[in-house]
Amino acid sequence: MKIVGIERMSAQDLHDAVARGGRFVVYQYCISVLVMSFRRSSSVHFVPPGASAAKKGAPFTLLSLVAGWWGIPWGPIWTISTVFKNSSGGVDVTSGVMQAIAPRPGIPQAS
Repeated sequence: MKIVGIERMSAQDLHDAVARGGRFVVYQYCISVLVMSFRRSSSVHFVPPGASAAKKGAPFTLLSLVAGWWGIPWGPIWTISTVFKNSSGGVDVTSGVMQAIAPRPGIPQAS
């Protein structure tokens, strides 16, 4: 699993950052080619405490606005959906990522 933004961070650094409001998010984007539309998700991105998740998702929103509208009927529908989700800060996947990459010592992991 590729996570953007956690380079050189230890598990303890991640726990501290998440406790202060950091989170892991996935952004969506839509690309259309005539009658075919594709809705995909980005890699997981770490949004540090105090940073704007919507701002980090702006490139995916822009991609959807430029390339997503053209497929009928799903292009416009998925483009609106991805713009709304990304503008709202993306899809929060913090708890799942923290369980997978940096479990707390002494707390059993889900199997």
